[in-house]
Amino acid sequence: METQESINYQRIADAINYIRLNFKEQPNLDEVAEKVSLSPFHFQRMFTEWAGISPKKFLQYLSLDYAKSILKEKQATLFDAAYETGLSGTGRLHDLFINIEGMTPAEYKNGGKALHINYSFAESPFGHILVASTAKGICYLAFADDKEKAFSELQHQFPNASYHQVVDLIQQNALFIFKKDWSKLSTVKLHLKGTAFQLKVWEALLRIPMGDLETYGSLAKVIQMPTASRAVGSAIGDNPVAFLIPCHRVIRSTGEFGQYHWGSTRKTAMIGWEAAKANSIAV
Repeated sequence: METQESINYQRIADAINYIRLNFKEQPNLDEVAEKVSLSPFHFQRMFTEWAGISPKKFLQYLSLDYAKSILKEKQATLFDAAYETGLSGTGRLHDLFINIEGMTPAEYKNGGKALHINYSFAESPFGHILVASTAKGICYLAFADDKEKAFSELQHQFPNASYHQVVDLIQQNALFIFKKDWSKLSTVKLHLKGTAFQLKVWEALLRIPMGDLETYGSLAKVIQMPTASRAVGSAIGDNPVAFLIPCHRVIRSTGEFGQYHWGSTRKTAMIGWEAAKANSIAV
C-alpha cells in the first residue's frame, strides 16, 4: 500500500517531468498544479519542500540552461534564443540572465566580450591577492602567489573581456573586509558567473557567520539537497571569489579542515584568524 509520502513524491516527480518536457510553453503554476491534481497553493508548498526551489524558479533554471546552450552552441541571435525558449521577447530573456546568471545574454554569448574588467594586486593577511571588478561588482578574487598565473586564470574566466590594471572603489570596498566587521558584507557587491546550482551553493556560503564552520553534508542540507554533498564540494571548489565567499569555512565531517584551492595551510590560518577575530568581537 502506498504511503502519503510516496504519493507526494510521485506527484512532484510527475510535475518535474511535465515542466522539463513543456518548459518551452512556459506553463504557469495553475497549469502544472492541475496536472498533478493539487491546488496551486498546496502544489507550490509541496514542490518547494521536495525540490528545494519554487516551481517558477525551477522553470526559470530550465529556460536559462536551454537559452545558454543555443546561444553558445548554435550562436543563435538573442531574438531566436528568446523565441525558442518560449519567452515573450528579448526583454524577458535579458531579465532572466540578469537575475540568475548575473550578466546579460550578450555578455554570456560573447564570453565576456562586452565586459570591462578592472583588476589590481593587493596585500591581505594571507598573502598577495588579485581582485577584479566590473561595473556591477567583484567578479574575481584569488590569492596570487604567482601573479602571472593568477592573471591568466582570471582571463580564462572571461576570455573576451577587456582588462585594465586599475584600483577602483568597488575593489577598495571589498578589500576593507579584511579590516572591518563581517556585518558590513552587504556593502560589497558581487558580479558572479556560474550555474544555477553553483550560485545557490555560493549564496549559502555567504550565510556562514565569521568564526563558524559547516561540513559539506550540512551545507547540502541547508540548500535542501541532502544527498548532494559531492556536488556541493565541486561548487565550492569552483568558487571564483576567495574569502569574500567563505568556502574556507567548510570542513569535512571528521573535523579535518580538508583541502583548499589556495592551499590547506592558508585555509588553516584563515579559520584561526577568523575565530580569534570573532572571539574578540564577542568579548
